[in-house]
Amino acid sequence: MINSKTQIYLASKSPRRRKLLKQLNLKFKSFGIDIDETVKRNENPSNAVVRLSREKLEIAKRKKLNGIIITADTIVVLGKKILGKPKNEKDAFDILKLLSGRTHIVYTGFSVYNSINQKTISEYEKTEVTFRKLSDQEILEYIASGSPMDKAGAYGIQDDFGAVFIKKINGCYYNVVGLPLAKLYHALLRIL
Repeated sequence: MINSKTQIYLASKSPRRRKLLKQLNLKFKSFGIDIDETVKRNENPSNAVVRLSREKLEIAKRKKLNGIIITADTIVVLGKKILGKPKNEKDAFDILKLLSGRTHIVYTGFSVYNSINQKTISEYEKTEVTFRKLSDQEILEYIASGSPMDKAGAYGIQDDFGAVFIKKINGCYYNVVGLPLAKLYHALLRIL
């Protein structure tokens, strides 16, 4: 276990990421970072999530915090199409309809920085997720819950109802939620 007196900061507005860090019994403070999360044309998804996590880290470092800063970014990729957070309910419907009965990949990039020793580690994880075939009614009921509106790919694997969309996953479950916990934990051990 990480038993450090070093202050940890999570630079993310995501309630899911906060909950995941609590699972590691880490005491941390959190704050949001706003950047343009647009993936560049022809940018490899793994490079994109690492780049975005690093851009968030550079902004967080401006706060001159003393301790460890964690940033992350998650995207959903179906074929060559990147599916971000839905713009509205129609977009959420279209995204979920597109994912229905198909396999997509969830990429999460993260960066950890220790201001005391100036070490930085940036890594990514990818997980394949296969949806079962969804009915329009299921999609509409899920959208009515409001849950898909703040999530890349318009779903949350951890949601009560979103969870039943998943037929199988290949890789890290926590990556799909928003932080690959095992990989992040080992990065934190290496950065202390």
